Amino acid sequence: MTINAKNLDFTALNEELRSAGPICRIEGCLGQRFIAAGMKDKSIEIYGVPGNALGAYLGGGGIVVYGNAQDAVGDTMNAGLIVIHGHAGDAAGYAMRGGEIYIKGNAGYRAGIHMKEYREKKPVMVIGGRASSFLGEYQAGGIIIVLGLHDDGKPVVGNFPCTGMHGGKMVLRGEALGVDFPSHTKQRRATDADMSEITPYIERFCGLFGYDTAGLLGDTYTVVTPDSNNPYKQMYVEN
Repeated sequence: MTINAKNLDFTALNEELRSAGPICRIEGCLGQRFIAAGMKDKSIEIYGVPGNALGAYLGGGGIVVYGNAQDAVGDTMNAGLIVIHGHAGDAAGYAMRGGEIYIKGNAGYRAGIHMKEYREKKPVMVIGGRASSFLGEYQAGGIIIVLGLHDDGKPVVGNFPCTGMHGGKMVLRGEALGVDFPSHTKQRRATDADMSEITPYIERFCGLFGYDTAGLLGDTYTVVTPDSNNPYKQMYVEN
């Protein structure tokens, strides 16, 4: 089913989307918010620019955007797949607790803020370009991978990455030169075990966007995790 969103507000668009079959194409999208919020078991293609909170509380299925996306992509996402063939705005993956987000381009401020995991639920976000400031702020779980493929002469992440980080893992391609990490985190070169963990996600990114898998996997990666000797989580967990 194809939905022309040109003259639809977000409420009408989502009503049509809910009544559509399992495979749906949205054309003429221009800033409509909350697309597919809380939905599952649908395969959705979006042509245009979806508004804030695309795929919020997504429970499964997949969303592919052929363009850029605005803020809060995958807000509190539980499961499923979101693919952005462009850039994403601020707070992508906010409080994300399951599923996978792949962004071909850059991500704005506070991507991965409050990302968390529980048992078998481990959210993953892969950013092909660079991420702006406060990446992984208060991260409590999951994996954030930043590949820095679109070199603009700036560090792969902006200012204050991992602020308040107390769980999960951040993986940055390269030596992360020029990045100032907080004292409650530690940085190291990726081990074989780290590479085994992230390889499926990099392979999927390359398959989605047409990059060379072998070339990316042959590069050096920096892993950032909370420092157990300086546990920021003590501010959040009662002893």
